[in-house]
Amino acid sequence: MPSLQQALDIIKRGTNDIIPKEELADKLGDNRPLHVKLGADPTAPDIHLGHTVILNKLRQFQDLGHHITFLIGDFTGRIGDPSGKNTTRPPLTTEQVLANAETYQQQVFKILDPEKTTIEFNSRWLSQLGAEGMLKLSACQTVARMLEREDFKQRFAAHQTIGIHEFIYPLLQAYDSVELKADIELGGTDQTFNLLMGRELQKHHGMSPQVVILMPLLIGLDGVKKMSKSANNYIGVNESPDSMYGKLMSISDTLMWNYFELLSFRSLKEISQLKADIQTGRNPKEIKILLAKELVARFHTQQDADLAEQAFEQRFKHNVMPDDLATIELQHGLAIPNVLKEAGLVASTSEAIRLIRQGAVKIEGQKMTDTQLIPKEGTEMYQVGKRRFARICLESH
Repeated sequence: MPSLQQALDIIKRGTNDIIPKEELADKLGDNRPLHVKLGADPTAPDIHLGHTVILNKLRQFQDLGHHITFLIGDFTGRIGDPSGKNTTRPPLTTEQVLANAETYQQQVFKILDPEKTTIEFNSRWLSQLGAEGMLKLSACQTVARMLEREDFKQRFAAHQTIGIHEFIYPLLQAYDSVELKADIELGGTDQTFNLLMGRELQKHHGMSPQVVILMPLLIGLDGVKKMSKSANNYIGVNESPDSMYGKLMSISDTLMWNYFELLSFRSLKEISQLKADIQTGRNPKEIKILLAKELVARFHTQQDADLAEQAFEQRFKHNVMPDDLATIELQHGLAIPNVLKEAGLVASTSEAIRLIRQGAVKIEGQKMTDTQLIPKEGTEMYQVGKRRFARICLESH
């Protein structure tokens, strides 16, 4: 069993902030299984590596003997978390939320130990609040306090719409912590306001407030934006071994270390040694292969990781074109930057323009230089850099 200091070192690794740090040590020093909570609104069906940053931290808590509640926000998901949004998000239907929740449950156990995890749905208590309960909950905070939130503050100053239901959302998330008697709650840095609201509401109910652990947001494949499906810069945990391996090999040598710290299970000492190896002349690609194979093996098998490495080397080291690509059908008449974006080969048209100017875009093996080019009709093989391919069919409708 790790000592208190060893447990603190494990938990602190890769975190952005712990609020307050001294209370974490006090709770761990109680020598009892702590109730650790993570809430997730099932607003999309897939979990990507960005989500696993927090899931990995939950698994560390489990390995230290604590119990995890993975809370599926089937009630709050129908409202929509306004965090970081500059517009009111359309609510999801009950059917959409439940379908997404089903896939969430399947995917989280790729990381979490089912024996030490409780799956909860917040509709179990939130749907019972009723009008009176909702009014009492609303009375726990003020409009002025809500407008301290950066996204609300910006929207208010810009005379943009803020729905009353969006003010309610942080209170509902906070009430989840009251209901679950959470000792610790985890979330991304974009959840700071909501998680701290949980502390306030627990105090209001005479409870010992939860410790808040904020995890950094994983940068996506483009090296700029946080990993997300909307930015098309993500790696899904259900992606094929070849796809996952290839995407991991495509990240920059600099970004690789961020992935090692947040996603790898290697010790910090091992990672420091790998950095030192590069300083003394080791090829960064060799280090990146270690990362790619570790993650592919985690979500698939070690054999899958070995085969993905072989396929990658065959395909790109020897310039072998992939022959197993599905055909992507798009409307003819788009300029090449738009074609590349719509096909998912780049995250944005500005990235496409930059890559075209760098000579990194080919159609049927021919380098493209004209950013205004409208590709001809028909099916052709598109290539971006050394690792991204797509068979695209452009047709007039």
